[in-house]
Amino acid sequence: MSASMRAVRMIGIGKPLEVHDVPVPSPGPGEVVVRVAACGVCASDVHVLDGSLPAQPPLPVTMGHEPSGTVEAAGDGVAWPVPGDRVVMHAGKRCEACRPCLSGFGIEECLSVRTMGVDFDGAWADFVVVPASSCVGLPDSIPFDQGAILADAVATPYAAVVETGEVGPGDRVAVFGIGGLGTHAIQIARLCGASFVAAVDPRPSARERALALGADVALDPDGAVAAIRDATRGEGVDAAFDFVGANAVVKATVASLARGGRAVIVGVGGEKISLGPSILFAVKHSQLRGAYGYRRSHIQSLVSLVQSGRLDLSASITAKLPLEDAAEAVDMLATKRGDPVRLVLTP
Repeated sequence: MSASMRAVRMIGIGKPLEVHDVPVPSPGPGEVVVRVAACGVCASDVHVLDGSLPAQPPLPVTMGHEPSGTVEAAGDGVAWPVPGDRVVMHAGKRCEACRPCLSGFGIEECLSVRTMGVDFDGAWADFVVVPASSCVGLPDSIPFDQGAILADAVATPYAAVVETGEVGPGDRVAVFGIGGLGTHAIQIARLCGASFVAAVDPRPSARERALALGADVALDPDGAVAAIRDATRGEGVDAAFDFVGANAVVKATVASLARGGRAVIVGVGGEKISLGPSILFAVKHSQLRGAYGYRRSHIQSLVSLVQSGRLDLSASITAKLPLEDAAEAVDMLATKRGDPVRLVLTP
């Protein structure tokens, strides 16, 4: 490996991204260095950069938390993966300070998971160093760009729909926000056997995409709750998902629920939640749940689904850009220019 590499660095809230030459990381015990092949650009990256997401990264920090690539070097004690292996990387790292971490539990039980590209250097770079335990094997049949977006754009809605939302055969579902996550939530809800899927988004192109992926109805937010009730004989849906992170959307997800339904907040933001009269929430036995991130096992399941052809991500990559165009990619996502599902940087 060369002594230095390119990395896209956040130097401050509201400040332009900068491409720096930095040292190539070395793997410590239990770690691997991965040559990055692709890394997604996420709405949470936009929110970290503009300060709307309450995060305090150690500046400057290399951004990027949806990576795939090829293992370049392995540290002491690593039996797998080995150099040359194709991998997707879980974007979290244990805090090593909470009770579960000190008791020896894995990242799944950590109470304060550190996030790649926010709390430690991420993968908008030529190389990234991660715990070997974060890696999931990527078969040759899956392109690196599709593999990369499994590590958030697909795994996060998978966790929200399958685990937090508990969507099962016959359930009625509403998805609010048909962007990088909501697009895949529609596909996953159908894989779970949902009998009805409503998609809600103000952009006509996003609604058209939702219908093409199997949504039964695609609605503008204005009047969406009433339309969902009309389509479900006045009952509402069993699970509704907010992939936007705005209070108005949270209220709409709750309002669209059937008795005993589950509203799941997935979109992130700093806005306070207000749901209206508590009596309505109580009488309907509504449930409000939060979902953040995913498990490593979810990536493994998704790899199998993509490899078998059950889950098609071929239309999910809107554009691939070089590292030097990271700021352009962020602007495209922030402004919804070109109605992107996922933009990918390809070092």
